[in-house]
Amino acid sequence: MSRIGKLPINIPAGVTVTLQDNVVSVKGPKGELSQMVHPSIIVAIDNGVISFNVDEKYDGVSEKQKHAFHGLYRALVNNMVVGVSQGYKKEMELVGVGYRVSNEGNLIEFSLGYTHPIFLQLPSEITVVTKSERNKRPYISLESCDKQLLGLVCAKIRSFRMPEPYKGKGILYVGEVIRRKSGKTAAAK
Repeated sequence: MSRIGKLPINIPAGVTVTLQDNVVSVKGPKGELSQMVHPSIIVAIDNGVISFNVDEKYDGVSEKQKHAFHGLYRALVNNMVVGVSQGYKKEMELVGVGYRVSNEGNLIEFSLGYTHPIFLQLPSEITVVTKSERNKRPYISLESCDKQLLGLVCAKIRSFRMPEPYKGKGILYVGEVIRRKSGKTAAAK
């Protein structure tokens, strides 16, 4: 048994969860999400609680894989319930001279020291806010009900200018600390 999979999920007020043909659909004030669940996992919804159990009679996968699915699908459904009720938010900042960011709706324009600007069209499920204030680092705030999609978009944005350890420039999450390295002059002493 998975330690995560054994934990029940409490359904908050204003959220409806339906199960049909191994597809769990969650609807709430922030949006609507659905997730296909592997047939080796039994999902039960009763009295405002979602529980997950391993189907011991299913022969399609090994026991080890069943237990892995047990924790995986419980975590995915829990992320959906939290997403449609509270939502997820990620904040990023640009560190570097001349780095800028602006948005028009869901189209973000980055100026990151390359010869050309970089444009990124975000999915409609994500809302974005950018700030560029004088004497402060440019700031990006992304919100969505889908944790997985939000993480993918943040990883894509970060890949435009990964933080580097020598000068500390790049796109960072707010509060992230980059472990700095000394340059070659420090090794000569």
